[in-house]
Amino acid sequence: LVSCVVGKDRIIFVTKEDHETPSSAELVADDPDDPYEEQGLILPNGDINWNCPCLGGMASGPCGEQFKSAFSCFHYSTEEIKGSDCVDQFRAMQECMQKYPDLYPQEDENEEKSSKDLETTSMEASDAKEEKGSS
Repeated sequence: LVSCVVGKDRIIFVTKEDHETPSSAELVADDPDDPYEEQGLILPNGDINWNCPCLGGMASGPCGEQFKSAFSCFHYSTEEIKGSDCVDQFRAMQECMQKYPDLYPQEDENEEKSSKDLETTSMEASDAKEEKGSS
């Protein structure tokens, strides 16, 4: 058995002898009572499924605890503007992620600028709507 990595793919070369050797892999039967199996991000009881593949490993990476703290705060937030009470947790998560730029790539300047422009436009529209409604 020989393998090599080409780009993002791993190529495995198998000999005839490798094919003739019985596999030692063990298959584990799916447990239909497993609460994390195919449940999605939010479990039926309202808890967060930290094992959901949709999180892309964010909950288990080097900033996993900060991510869990921020996401939990947002998920359980009861503020009128959901998550507005979670600024400190999101700041801690962002600060952690900046320490690992290879794992958590930051937006490039063009994306960041367009994101800020969109946010400014949205805020201006919101302010104009409030002024119009208050007269």
